[in-house]
Amino acid sequence: MPKRPPLTPLIAALPSTVPFVGPEAQQRASGRNFRARIGANESSFGPAPSVIAAMDEAAPDMWMYCDPDNHDLKVALAKHLGVEQKNVVVGQGIDGLLNIVVRLYISVGDAVVTSLGAYPTFNFHVAASGGRLVTVPYENDRESLDGLLEAVRREKAPMVYLSNPDNPMGTWWEAAEIERFIEALPETTMLILDEAYGETGPASALPPIDVSRPNVLRMRTFSKAYGLAGLRCGYAVGEEEIISDFEKIRDHYGVSRMAQIAGVAALADQDYLKSVAGKVAAGRERISIIARDNGLAPIASATNFVTIDCKADADFALRVMQNLLARDIFIRKPMAPVLNRCIRVSVGLDHELDVFAEELPKALAAARNG
Repeated sequence: MPKRPPLTPLIAALPSTVPFVGPEAQQRASGRNFRARIGANESSFGPAPSVIAAMDEAAPDMWMYCDPDNHDLKVALAKHLGVEQKNVVVGQGIDGLLNIVVRLYISVGDAVVTSLGAYPTFNFHVAASGGRLVTVPYENDRESLDGLLEAVRREKAPMVYLSNPDNPMGTWWEAAEIERFIEALPETTMLILDEAYGETGPASALPPIDVSRPNVLRMRTFSKAYGLAGLRCGYAVGEEEIISDFEKIRDHYGVSRMAQIAGVAALADQDYLKSVAGKVAAGRERISIIARDNGLAPIASATNFVTIDCKADADFALRVMQNLLARDIFIRKPMAPVLNRCIRVSVGLDHELDVFAEELPKALAAARNG
């Protein structure tokens, strides 16, 4: 065997794995395209026509590098959020920002608190930094605020991750409860408040933005309600010094020129955003009706998906998902204990939900037959 440059001991000890197997990889493996792509929490409704027009106009200029300061997008975001530019940082989706913030605050061996079954990509960033993941079980299908707080105090954790509304269950806490949680946190614990689904849930779930707190970072994205998942653009809002620290290690050329232009145009078209939120709510209701018609129990959702309790064990839910995949319907499911009794279905276009409604009874029958 030839010799090769060694990995660092930390990276060498990690498993060779990825958090998600994408629908494209699954289609390549099967040799067939999905009839319904309702598993990745994308927006099948796409970006606003005004955003597409702005992207079309900008396409000839893609020979230029992006603005490394993300100036125009930061100006638009600051105005939209009612903060200063110095309180906003832009990154390659929330995933890219999570990578940076973990590197900023977590050393080898540090405890990082999250919920058992919450967004797994965050856990990968923690592992790559040598952090020690401390997980708290969900309580009644919601992230347990009291459980997270107790773990933070017990472990003296420098970071805690909370998504509200939540992925993968779609549940949420009202703003007053989030504010109570923030007030109770130690000042030395950084809260990563992931609000990727903030535009699809009730406004009452989002506390007013307070950029005076040096231990709260709120993250949002253009990937969900704005319909720009393929461009990878997200942002974080926080206290000035927290945001300035991102400059030390962020990829200044990581957010493309097209993503910046699309983000500005998307923020300018709030009427379209409202129309998408209405379509998402209608889609959630339809998925819930389909689930109930088949004897399943949809969980109330504030996101662009519905998590469905299959009313049996984890093996049964896995078979339901596998049988839907075999029928060319792309969905996903939670994998953590207790949550794994469910499948998760993203809101799609009408014809995609027609296919889901037609095939779900067959997939359930096949799952029950083993």
